[in-house]
Amino acid sequence: MMLKTRKHAAFTLIEMVIVLFIISLLLLIIIPNINQQKQAAQSKTEAAFQTTLQTQVDMYEGANPTWQKLLDEHYLSKAQYNKATDRGYAIEDGTVTKPK
Repeated sequence: MMLKTRKHAAFTLIEMVIVLFIISLLLLIIIPNINQQKQAAQSKTEAAFQTTLQTQVDMYEGANPTWQKLLDEHYLSKAQYNKATDRGYAIEDGTVTKPK
């Protein structure tokens, strides 16, 4: 008597390996691009913040502006003051310089 074997519809091992390989390749392409986009966004944010600080320094009418003077006379918010001092921005001859 012959036993009937049922053929189940399923993926073979080789098909699963190929799919996993393709997914891995896509991840290898996508993840570095996301990282580069994040770095570019952070760089643009820092440049915009420096421009904002420079604008506030330019608007200040007194001589020798400092972060504290700009804060006291409401040219900077407390958050901007904290960010500028924490990140090491400096004012040299009326120009905002990036931290080194």
